[in-house]
Amino acid sequence: MTRPKILGLTGSIGMGKSAVAAMLRDLGVPVFDADAAVHELQGPGGALLDEIEAAFPGTTGPQGVDRAKLGAAVFGNREALVRLESIVHPAVGAMRRAFLKDNAKAPLVVFDIPLLYEKGGHEGLDAVAVVSAPADVQRERVLARPGMTTEKFEQILSLQVPDAEKRVRADFVIDTGVSLEETGAEVERIVRALGPL
Repeated sequence: MTRPKILGLTGSIGMGKSAVAAMLRDLGVPVFDADAAVHELQGPGGALLDEIEAAFPGTTGPQGVDRAKLGAAVFGNREALVRLESIVHPAVGAMRRAFLKDNAKAPLVVFDIPLLYEKGGHEGLDAVAVVSAPADVQRERVLARPGMTTEKFEQILSLQVPDAEKRVRADFVIDTGVSLEETGAEVERIVRALGPL
């Protein structure tokens, strides 16, 4: 049975991955957004709320997971983080398999996985594209986010594989430090290289 080619899309915080994912969707490429899947599973009425509440009492409510409380429960606690991941990852995997089945006839699909290299999500992919921008552009974008501090930004960066390493390991590098038109043209070139538009 033939299946679509699978492109993994990743990039560090503030690199413009969401904008690139939108460009791919505009080209008609189905995109599976791992973060959106997690939000759905943990949001109001989410399928994982009972299991998360049982493992981390007091971290959920009518609005779903209280991200601040859950974050506090697992932050700096390797064992707790592994427990949370053992609840979340299989459910996201099931959603990804369903997405692949629903889009079995597409020539190309994209798995948008923020921590692709950090969590070993690159197995089974035909290619990986990393979204990248100069460090000063990245810093400016991230620090403009509400509630973001330099300390938070540095902490997030310390947990991510460095951009330079991602660029070396990827099959494609999408530069978002240029105009949207230039980035869009690069995205289109990659889609044409991997599957017909």
